[in-house]
Amino acid sequence: MNSPGATGQQSERASQDERFMRLAIALGERHLGLTWPNPSVGAVVVDESGDASVIVAQGATQPGGRPHAERVALGAAGERARGATLYVTLEPCAARSSSNHGASCTDLIVAAGIERLVVSVSDPSPFAGGQGRDRFAQAGIAMSSGCLAREGQRLHRGHITRVTKGRPAVTVKLARSTEGFAGSRHGPRLMLTGEIANAKVHLMRAHADAIMVGVGTVLADDPLLNVRLPGLEARSPIRIIVDSSLRTPPTARVVSGAHDIPTWIVTTVEAPVEAEKVLTAQGVEVLRVSAGADGRVLLEEALQFLGTRGLTQIFCEGGPELADALAGADLIDELVLITGRSARGQGDAPALGPSLQDRMDLLDGWAEEQIGPDLFMFWERP
Repeated sequence: MNSPGATGQQSERASQDERFMRLAIALGERHLGLTWPNPSVGAVVVDESGDASVIVAQGATQPGGRPHAERVALGAAGERARGATLYVTLEPCAARSSSNHGASCTDLIVAAGIERLVVSVSDPSPFAGGQGRDRFAQAGIAMSSGCLAREGQRLHRGHITRVTKGRPAVTVKLARSTEGFAGSRHGPRLMLTGEIANAKVHLMRAHADAIMVGVGTVLADDPLLNVRLPGLEARSPIRIIVDSSLRTPPTARVVSGAHDIPTWIVTTVEAPVEAEKVLTAQGVEVLRVSAGADGRVLLEEALQFLGTRGLTQIFCEGGPELADALAGADLIDELVLITGRSARGQGDAPALGPSLQDRMDLLDGWAEEQIGPDLFMFWERP
């Protein structure tokens, strides 16, 4: 039985571990959208030898996916890593995909003389998969996992989904009026959310590998689908349009800007070849997949295809129709529903379709956030 003193020390240790892991998670979040197909990991090296713990170094997976966060942090720490604790958001790799990539992070941690390793979530990848645990034990490194596991799962949702399901994780964002409408079938576009909420959405775009919409959104709104936050314009992700019949106009802004921001159109094998030639001449890449019984893009196959292209997380802003189709195929991993408290105009198009309403009963609501006058609500796959 633990003494009260020992229990207090364990509680203090757990609290400290969570504090440093929150920093590691925040570091990993910075480069979301920049590291695919690799996960965006955060790492913190802490010296616990004195009366107070001291952060020695920190790192995040670099744009393009390398170097990994552990290599960055340990390189910055140098000899001060010996005897220190390493906090990392994802289980370190134990093997490399190419000999040109140098030593694995597991080998680097052992060589650096780390004394204790704290991990948020396990990595199901064949390059990790628990392979490092025995090597850490043999080197005398105490390893624990599960620190802020739910937060770590959210950070690495895309990577874990691609490894385990072969497709990117899908976040669906929908905006609605207080009456529950996403827009009007006939008439001008409704202004559902305010400037502060819109800025939040653009930040979410910047943290995604790709933005996805249906062709109906392109035809109705002619969106840019880029990031327009000052200083983050270069973080605009790939633009994906689901267009079963290649109805995307050559004059659409996503087409005319395809040389600046990669633009992919996912269509069916039956879509007209002449339309593809016109679009590809302007820099668009056309990806063909099978059609379902309704003649539309088979979404399951499309996402599997996008997974082979390295995408780990897609931010879907395609409106109620695409959202409902994704829900019907059980392809939604996160739902962000924004209620515009100051929406102007009358709508008649419900934001939530029947399949999505059914799916929401199986999702976990985990957060609400007031952004200016607008309310963000978050659900996720349990």
